[in-house]
Amino acid sequence: MFDFLKPIINILPEVKAPEKLSPLKEKLMWTGAALIIFFVLGRIFPWGINAANLSQRGLGRLEMLLGSKTGSLITAGIGPIVLASIFLQLAVGSKLIEFDLSSPEGKKLFQGLQKLLAIFLCFFEGIIYVLSGFVPAVPSSSLFGIISITQLALILQLALGSIILLYLDEVVQKYGIGSGISLFIAAGVSQSVIMGALNFLAQSGTSIPTGLIPQFVYYLFNGNIVTSFWTIIPLVFTGVVFLIVVYAEGMKIELPLSYGRIRGLGARYPLKFLYVSNIPVILAVAFLLNIQLFGMFLSNAGFTFIGQYRGSTPYSGLTYLLTSPPSPLLVTGGYPAYLSFIFQPTEILHLLVYGLALIVLSVLFGWFWIESANMGPKAVASQLESAGLQIPGFRRDPRVIEKLLEKYIPTITILGSAFVGLLAWFADITGALGTGMGILLTVGILYRFYEDLAREQIFEIYPVLKKMVA
Repeated sequence: MFDFLKPIINILPEVKAPEKLSPLKEKLMWTGAALIIFFVLGRIFPWGINAANLSQRGLGRLEMLLGSKTGSLITAGIGPIVLASIFLQLAVGSKLIEFDLSSPEGKKLFQGLQKLLAIFLCFFEGIIYVLSGFVPAVPSSSLFGIISITQLALILQLALGSIILLYLDEVVQKYGIGSGISLFIAAGVSQSVIMGALNFLAQSGTSIPTGLIPQFVYYLFNGNIVTSFWTIIPLVFTGVVFLIVVYAEGMKIELPLSYGRIRGLGARYPLKFLYVSNIPVILAVAFLLNIQLFGMFLSNAGFTFIGQYRGSTPYSGLTYLLTSPPSPLLVTGGYPAYLSFIFQPTEILHLLVYGLALIVLSVLFGWFWIESANMGPKAVASQLESAGLQIPGFRRDPRVIEKLLEKYIPTITILGSAFVGLLAWFADITGALGTGMGILLTVGILYRFYEDLAREQIFEIYPVLKKMVA
């Protein structure tokens, strides 16, 4: 179906796979180097950007999840890469396109198409960011009356930044530990939490530190005990959300299975409470963001029936109700002023509508995801049956396994999706550092990184086992 793209895919640059398995120390060095480059790219402003008009334009919470930094070379971050992966997985899962992923040729074509789509989206998002004015360009002469020279330069630089992240991901996968995409997400969230908690730099025009812990100490030593108490509240909620996520990550149901051809040999198939992870709430937030962007487009065109805007911020209508509340850390007067603000009747309605929309959309997207990504009872039963597994005491038939899975998968999909939506809402309204989605992602990523690290250490200790797996 996509054979006509093979000549283009074949000329795309590719990170060469290592000729031999690298030692753990070398893998850690490659992983650390990719992380350093990621942070450096986030500090480089592209040529032609109008930095003076960049303030208050950031994506805020989404920046952490996209590994992006508005105004830098990685303004688009890993967004194009993640979108390309989601689009293709949904298309394959829903049978819109066919790939034989069991064959090396089919797998290579799929990966090449994913890379090609990601590169296209890098340029596409660069165009959107620049031409919408989200990343403003310095005025300059235009080309053919359509686009200015600085706008064109900005588009190319923003696209290049995301393409660099695309190839850094390949480097980490082949020479490092884990995935570069996961590494960048965890780095963005961790940086937000650390800077929010430990930043010793003073706030503009004052001697008060920016970080919550230095603020707490500052107010405490100045005898302002009440203010120091309110200052530390967001950090407390961050810890609460973290503990909830860690606990939820460990919740699972283990279904007993056995190998039909080998008597006495059994296995357990784990169904985690967070079966669909945080995918539903990410899609829900992206959907709400698109509604806000569509509302802003209509408002700028003079149509305010779904919301009115001041700049890029809605202040009334449906788009306002579907917008996350302001962070307590950004409200003048701190947490007490924030509490007074959200307990107004209109704001209570705002919080409830936003929370309900987030939870309902998370459940809908969670259900859609398992059906389109081959995670439903029928697809999983077929996979287990092809692996030679069956339910002990029953004949080998995928319909038997499917019937058992139907008792659990739909329920945990709904409950797990509603949980991540509720957790994201709770983190948003309490001002938890890193947000609920960010903490949920980071805990899972760090846990998988720990597992990968432990496996590499075992391979270092037992080289024979390493050769067997390789």
